[in-house]
Amino acid sequence: MAATGGVSGKIVYEQEGVYIHSSCEKTNDQDSLIAGILRVLEKDAEVIVDWRPLDDALDSSSILYAGKDSSSVVEWTQPPKEKVYRGSEHLNSYEAEWDMVNTVPFKKKQYTNGDAPSHRNGKSKWSFLFSLTDLKSIKQNKEGMGWSYLVFCLKDDVVLPALHFHQGDSKLLIDSLEKYVVLCESPHDKRTLLVNCQNKSLSQSFENLLDEPAYGLIQKIKKDPYTATMVGFSKVTNYIFDSLRGSDPSTHQRPPSEMADFLSDAIPGLKINQQEEPGFEVITRIDLGERPVVQRREPVSLEEWTNNIDSEGRILNVDNMKQMIFRGGLSHALRKQAWKFLLGYFPWDSTKEERTQLQKQKTDEYFRMKLQWKSVSEEQEKRNSRLRDYRSLIEKDVNRTDRTNKFYEGQDNPGLILLHDILMTYCMYDFDLGYVQGMSDLLSPLLYVMENEVDAFWCFASYMDQMHQNFEEQMQGMKTQLIQLSTLLRLLDSGFCSYLESQDSGYLYFCFRWLLIRFKREFSFLDILRLWEVMWTELPCKNFHLLLCCAILESEKQQIMEKHYGFNEILKHINELSMKIDVEDVLCKAEAISLQMVKCKELPQAVCEILGLQDSEVATPDSDTGEDENIGMPSCATSTFQSDSLRVLATSGARDDGPTQISVSPDVSRLTLA
Repeated sequence: MAATGGVSGKIVYEQEGVYIHSSCEKTNDQDSLIAGILRVLEKDAEVIVDWRPLDDALDSSSILYAGKDSSSVVEWTQPPKEKVYRGSEHLNSYEAEWDMVNTVPFKKKQYTNGDAPSHRNGKSKWSFLFSLTDLKSIKQNKEGMGWSYLVFCLKDDVVLPALHFHQGDSKLLIDSLEKYVVLCESPHDKRTLLVNCQNKSLSQSFENLLDEPAYGLIQKIKKDPYTATMVGFSKVTNYIFDSLRGSDPSTHQRPPSEMADFLSDAIPGLKINQQEEPGFEVITRIDLGERPVVQRREPVSLEEWTNNIDSEGRILNVDNMKQMIFRGGLSHALRKQAWKFLLGYFPWDSTKEERTQLQKQKTDEYFRMKLQWKSVSEEQEKRNSRLRDYRSLIEKDVNRTDRTNKFYEGQDNPGLILLHDILMTYCMYDFDLGYVQGMSDLLSPLLYVMENEVDAFWCFASYMDQMHQNFEEQMQGMKTQLIQLSTLLRLLDSGFCSYLESQDSGYLYFCFRWLLIRFKREFSFLDILRLWEVMWTELPCKNFHLLLCCAILESEKQQIMEKHYGFNEILKHINELSMKIDVEDVLCKAEAISLQMVKCKELPQAVCEILGLQDSEVATPDSDTGEDENIGMPSCATSTFQSDSLRVLATSGARDDGPTQISVSPDVSRLTLA
């Protein structure tokens, strides 16, 4: 939607009935209540907050844009003492502090065209706009104190007139602004929201993991590199190089070539220096051989599952069942049963009776934990800041749940209520970790499949046992995965890695969101069900999700390199892959990569460890590259597979010894080395 008058741009928020009270004195002069319209607009590379009187709403003559080297406040002429009208029900509702709207002078913008704009009427003098880049804080009214109002304070300590919301409240405006900037409560005044505070907890930094428009990240990076890079690296434009300089004068002359260093400096705990990592190997010019082509099968049917259960309910031939699931996934009707085994909620060797007893025990345990937070009174919660913060984050995340799935449609949908309750209960289960934004992404598919509060909780708890390290404050788990991904990608394509490094993208930070919530925001809801159940088989190797990353990046390599994408374009391109990736194609490529690696006779020890392959003491292969920097690397031996019916053919022609064929088990087995 574009603005029809006044400031042009895309309107992302609009509210009428937003008043300026020009005086706090009692009067019957209704002209002292200045009705206006408040808008938030995306204009070029900025987000603008614009308020103007209603009869001025279509006239831009009284609005001045400030240059980037000056305040964004428009001209302000001190009005005479005007009287304000308020009904008797509001006479005592407001605090004296709002008298300041009559006493705070505004800085005048220097006119560059030689002429100041003429105002059609006195009300035009009250029009103002500013860029979000200039916003310092927002002061809110006390609850229960009449109309909701906000006061914007800008970075040069200019205080704009209070905006009173006569129709509705200011919550929607705050929600709209939070798409572009990070707001946090001031430690000195709970009613004051500070913009882009640097010391927010890790849980705050996952806010709006994907929901914001592309411009939002630019603004967040501009003001808070730490939080912004946690939020979503990938939504950037060419403004990023100027943006990341920040407010520190020492960084103002920082050249673009130092961007990667600045990014890593801005994220304590995520700075990666592979040379300092234990077991680091220089991987150079290893011939991985030809890559096989693999094909996937149909999803495991309910009939196939039932045929693999004995009379007491035990799963027969668990390894074969996992292989079938890895190869084709599960039919949807089967997921409710099978996911409990895949996630470890049910032991694979348990009987039906044992599982019934386990569910009864887990049900009692769940509701005891749920009762703990349900029984906390408001007064008790006020004294427990951690629980209060957890609840606030959960409510915000639940309200942003993907509604494209009918299970979560509607504001008061039972599915959303259950999401909230399960996440609050998890805070009782693991109070040290509590809730970190992004966890709801992991829960929503589980609840959708289980359709049961208790089962969804215990499956989620099991999943979090696997994902726990992703959400820990020190971020060691994320750091380790990025290093491992870099190692694997360098082995697969050192030329592509060198190109990324030349564009300050070698740390692969743009894959952060993929790893954090296991591709939840990259695939459609139904595709993520397929992807997760395949990964939960833990086949064909450890850290298969890193090979999925490699498969996606490899598919995008040609476009990135042929179009000479730079730092910003790479990040933007990777982000825009969301919902455009073919899940079956990626699974085939990732499996083919695993088979290609395990066949390699010179697989480096570091790669063996990442993929969990059993290594044997093999002499370092001779290298005849003619380059002194190529150092020897301990290697894994080639893989030995059980030979059966399935043949996986090499992708391209024949080698010296004829066409390559790799024999594997009927479906797929965990890759191990002899």
